[in-house]
Amino acid sequence: GGKDPGTHGKFTNEKDITLTVAKKFGSYIKQYLPDVEVIYTRSTDTFVELEDRAAIANKTEADVFVSVHANAISKPTIYGTETYVMGLHKTEGNFDVAKRENSVILYEEGYEEKYQGFDPNSAESVILFSLSQSANLENSLNLATKVETQFGTRAGRKSRGVKQAGFWVLWRTSMPSILVEIGYLTNAKEEKELNDGSVQANIASGLFRAFRDYKNEIEALN
Repeated sequence: GGKDPGTHGKFTNEKDITLTVAKKFGSYIKQYLPDVEVIYTRSTDTFVELEDRAAIANKTEADVFVSVHANAISKPTIYGTETYVMGLHKTEGNFDVAKRENSVILYEEGYEEKYQGFDPNSAESVILFSLSQSANLENSLNLATKVETQFGTRAGRKSRGVKQAGFWVLWRTSMPSILVEIGYLTNAKEEKELNDGSVQANIASGLFRAFRDYKNEIEALN
């Protein structure tokens, strides 16, 4: 948001699509799960520093953290959704996604001191914190799997599956956390679809159903 447009397609900035989908997702929770408090890291076109996104979740003692993004790649034929949890990136493609999402820190003043020498382009930096979310990994994977299942079976999207990579924002959050890539803005067909209100609603509904089912499972165990 704000000075950081995110990735982009021919006519779309990531920051606009993701805000719309996230707010639709939140509105479904408020409507159908009124006992759940929805907290947005942003609700307008403003820039929120990466550290602050995690801090908002930690300070409010959130039960779940969901980060919504749109993807991009140099190969325009690639499309579909992916949901990430914290972990070692198994492929170069996963690392490229993590590098791009982590590179938002470069927009921040004094990021070298704030992020203690973390380099978003360094595989070594990612490896250093790859295991710190292990306590929440099982629940994160559970939620991520539910999201991709909803996208592939009910939301009309091509699911590219659940993946692991080293995201700063997932590392810094102290609860089950996922990062959702809702599609590729570099694919002409998908960029057009992601600007369609009904497609946005389907994606938000998929996120909602996954969250609802996850919530029910967790509460049944307690």
